[in-house]
Amino acid sequence: MSRTAFALIISTICLNFSWAQSIKPIRVALYSDKGISSSSEQLQKGLNSYTDLKVTLLNAQDIAEGKLSGFDLLIQPGGSGGAQGKALGEKGRDKVREFVKNGGGYLGICAGAYLATCDYEWSLNILDAKVLDRKHWARGFGNVEIKLSPEARKILGVETEKETIYYHQGPLLAPASNPDIDDYKNLATFETEIARNGAPAGIMKGTTAIACGTFGKGKVFCFSPHPERTEGLMDHIHRAILWGTSNNAN
Repeated sequence: MSRTAFALIISTICLNFSWAQSIKPIRVALYSDKGISSSSEQLQKGLNSYTDLKVTLLNAQDIAEGKLSGFDLLIQPGGSGGAQGKALGEKGRDKVREFVKNGGGYLGICAGAYLATCDYEWSLNILDAKVLDRKHWARGFGNVEIKLSPEARKILGVETEKETIYYHQGPLLAPASNPDIDDYKNLATFETEIARNGAPAGIMKGTTAIACGTFGKGKVFCFSPHPERTEGLMDHIHRAILWGTSNNAN
């Protein structure tokens, strides 16, 4: 090999390395405080497997103190939406709204989806959604089937129209018709249901299982069920993060 050819190869390798180094990871804040479930550890482990993500745990005080400003997206995980909302307090909830309104992304999973709605005194009011059959929120858990819209399949990288996913008492979402918030997009609906603990049958089917919307300059994505607790579906979380930060400069 000539010196010129060798130098060209080395130059190309260095250029590619410099380009790779210049790509900044997506800065993800993962809420870790009152109201999270033990499954948050599983979620964190899954997130850490993606090299394009930099995940940092934030507690309610961190958020109330404005530390979201250094991130691209906030994840509110499964657990208790009420406990998370109350832990954040009015100041923390205002900081989350401000973060999303100014262009940040929000990903809510189960409890985090409850939190995003307009339906409770502790709600964030960033997704134009209400929760159906609030009385029977503890309706049970197990695998359910959902039907994905064409847009959902594109966002999540799914070819099939239906898939099985783990559900653990997530919200049954429906439009809230709040004039101050853009309508959400129904990305997936429940095709089967769980109706235990006195919950009436026939309500869960057809309600929104996955929703996305905008709030100010930011994006909101919510899963009622748990892709991160379903074998083979962790990538749904990653794809939702990419969607939620697609309007950000990373």
